[in-house]
This record gives sequence, structure tokens and C-alpha cells, in this order.
Amino acid sequence: MDDKAVERTDEPNYVAGPWWADLGTWGAVALIVLGCIAAAWVFLGLPGTPQEPASGYHGAAKLIAIGLVTVGCTLMSRRRGQPAAGEKTNE
Repeated sequence: MDDKAVERTDEPNYVAGPWWADLGTWGAVALIVLGCIAAAWVFLGLPGTPQEPASGYHGAAKLIAIGLVTVGCTLMSRRRGQPAAGEKTNE
């Protein structure tokens, strides 16, 4: 096994995390849209639909759920950085 095939965790910029951690707001919205398209695909029974529709709906629901959680976390982190409506900043 050569050095290129080995994952290096001792690098200074290495961050272990899930694949959806760096999607951002628009990436999460795209993931929600993709999940809705997948659910519609299964509902319509288009080519490539699994024999058991529940597995197709399960996959689509996972995409939508990951997208919703990512959008929520992204928007909440932005909101935490801003002062509330009645508060003044210390400038």
C-alpha cells in the first residue's frame, strides 16, 4: 500500500466529520430538492424504482431529513451571530 492510498490524519487541516458537514445552506436546499425528486420518482414508478417502494421512500426521506437538519443548523448559527431585534451592539 503506497502513501497516497493511506488516509493521513496527522495533517493540520484534517477534520473528521460527516459528508454533509460542509454543504452550507444552498447545498442543503439542493439535497432537500433531490430528496423530493427521488420521492416523486418512486411514487410515479419510473424506471429504476426498487421493487419494494418503501426502500425508495426511506432513501428519499433520509436525504430530505439531512437537508432539513443542515439548513436548520446553518441558519441558527447565522442567527446566533447577530444581536436580537431589541438589543444594541457595543460599538
